[in-house]
Amino acid sequence: MEANKPIIGLQTKITLLVCGVVAMALLVTNILISANVFSSTQKALDEKATDIARIISRSEVVIEALSGRRDEADIQAFAEEIRNVTKVEFIVVIDMNSIRKSHPDSSKVGQQFVGGDEKAALSGQEYTSMASGTMGPSLRAFAPIVTHDGKQVGAVAVGILLNNVQHAVDKSRMFIYIAVVFGLLVGVAGAILLARSIKKTLFGLEPIAIAKLLEERSAMLLSVREGIIAVDKNARITLVNGEAIRLLQQAGIQGDPVGKDVESFVPNTRLSDVLKTGCAELDQEQDLKGITLLTNRVPVCVDGEIAGAIATFRDKTEIRQLAEQLTGVRNYAEALRAQAHEFMNKLHVILGMVRLQCYDQLADYIKDVAQHYQSEVGFVVRRIKDQVLAGFLLGKLSHAREAGVDLILSEESFLPEPADTEVVQELVTVVGNLVNNALEAVASSNIKRVDVDCVYNEGILHIAIDDTGPGVTKEQQEQLFTKGYSTKHGNRGLGMFLVKRSLERIDGTIEVFSEIGKGTRFVVRVPYRTKGDAE
Repeated sequence: MEANKPIIGLQTKITLLVCGVVAMALLVTNILISANVFSSTQKALDEKATDIARIISRSEVVIEALSGRRDEADIQAFAEEIRNVTKVEFIVVIDMNSIRKSHPDSSKVGQQFVGGDEKAALSGQEYTSMASGTMGPSLRAFAPIVTHDGKQVGAVAVGILLNNVQHAVDKSRMFIYIAVVFGLLVGVAGAILLARSIKKTLFGLEPIAIAKLLEERSAMLLSVREGIIAVDKNARITLVNGEAIRLLQQAGIQGDPVGKDVESFVPNTRLSDVLKTGCAELDQEQDLKGITLLTNRVPVCVDGEIAGAIATFRDKTEIRQLAEQLTGVRNYAEALRAQAHEFMNKLHVILGMVRLQCYDQLADYIKDVAQHYQSEVGFVVRRIKDQVLAGFLLGKLSHAREAGVDLILSEESFLPEPADTEVVQELVTVVGNLVNNALEAVASSNIKRVDVDCVYNEGILHIAIDDTGPGVTKEQQEQLFTKGYSTKHGNRGLGMFLVKRSLERIDGTIEVFSEIGKGTRFVVRVPYRTKGDAE
C-alpha cells in the first residue's frame, strides 16, 4: 500500500458517515416515539377501563342487586358478559364492605377485595391505579355505584393486567422497529448513491489526491513566466498567479483581483467577448496602461458549455528581446555555416590537386588562399575593433562569396570598441537583417554588389548599406518596417520590423533611399559610446 494512500476511501467515509447519522437519528426517534407510544397506550387503556367502569356503575342490574331489590347473582352474570365483550381481564363489583359480588373466578365471589386501593372508590371517587391483586399486577379503573336517590351502595373495579399493557405497547413498538429498519435501509442506499455521485464529481480522486493536485497547480502557477487570469462564466476573476499580479502592479493596478469583474478591474482584456463568442484570440496585443502585452485568450468549455475563460499574457518587450536574441544567434549560425562551406570547397580543391600530384600549383593555390584570407581578416579586424561584429562581418563576406555576390566593406570604415556590449547585440540584428535583405535583392541582378560603410564620428555611428537590386517604390518604403509586410513571397516581413525595434531600443534612426532599377540605400545612425570615452 502506498504511503500517501488513505486506509479508508472517500466513498467509504461518506457511506459510513451518512449511515451513522441516519442510524443515530432513527435511534433518537425510536426512543422518543417509544416513550410517547407507551404513554399514549397506557392512557388509552386507562380511558377504556374507566369507560367500562362507568357503564357498570350506572347499570340498573348492578344498582338494584346491591340495593337488595334483585338477586346478587345477576351481578356476576352481567359482569362476565361485559368482560367477555370488552376483552378486559376482570370486572369486580364490591359492596360497601369491600366484598366481591363478581369476579372472573366465581370461587372468589363473596371474598374480600384484594389490593387495598379501593378505599377512595368507596368514598365516592372515580380514579385509576396500579396494584397487585389475585390475578397479579394490574391497571385498575374504579367508579362508585350510586342509586338514583344519591346513596352509594358499592363500587366497581375494571382491571387490565400490566403484562397485557406491556404487550400492547410492544405491539405498537413493533411498527416503529419496522419503520426504523426500513429507514436505515433507505439511508444506506441513499448514502451509497450520494458517495458514488460525489466520487464521480471528483473524477474518482481521493481528498489527499485533490490536495496534492492543488499544491502542484499552485506551484506551477507560481513558476510560469506568463501572467494568468481566469474568470467564470459571469466574467468574475477566479484565479490570478503571481506574475499576473506583478504586471498589474507594474501598470498601477492595485488590490486583490479575485472576485471582481474583469472588465472593470483590468482594461482591454476582451475576456467578456471570448465568453460571448466562444472563440479563442491568440497572440493579440493588449495595452495595459502603457505596457504592451502579448495575450492569448481561450474559452473554457465543460460538457459543451462555456464555463469561463483564461488569459495568458507576457510583457511584449521581453518577448521582443528573446526574438532579437534568437535572430542574432541565427545570423551567427548562418555566417559560420557559410565560412565552413567555403573552406570545405577549398579543401576539396586541395584534395583534388594532391591526388593529381600538382604540388607546385597546390603551393601557389594555398599561398593565394592564405594571403586572401589574411588580407580579408586583417582588413576587417583593423577597421572593426569589436570582435563579435568583426567575426560576424567575416561570416557575411563568406556567405556573399558563396552566393556569388560582391560584399565590400569600404576603406573608410572604422568602428571603435563599444562601451556597452548590448549595443553590439542590437547592431548584429540591424546589420544582419539589412545585409541579408541586400543579398537577396541582388540575387537576380546583372551586377551583384553590396557595399557596407561603417563610420564613427563624434559619438554617432553611421552605417550605410547599398545594393544594386531592383529598388523599392515610395509606397513600399512607407510599409517596409511594418510587421508582416514583405516585398517577397512567403511567410516573411519580420526582419525589417526587428531592425526598427532594435534601433528604437538604442535610440537609433534609419532612412531609406531607393531608385527603381538602380538599387537601394539604407542609412543607419546610432548614438555610440566607445570604450575609451567610458574610461
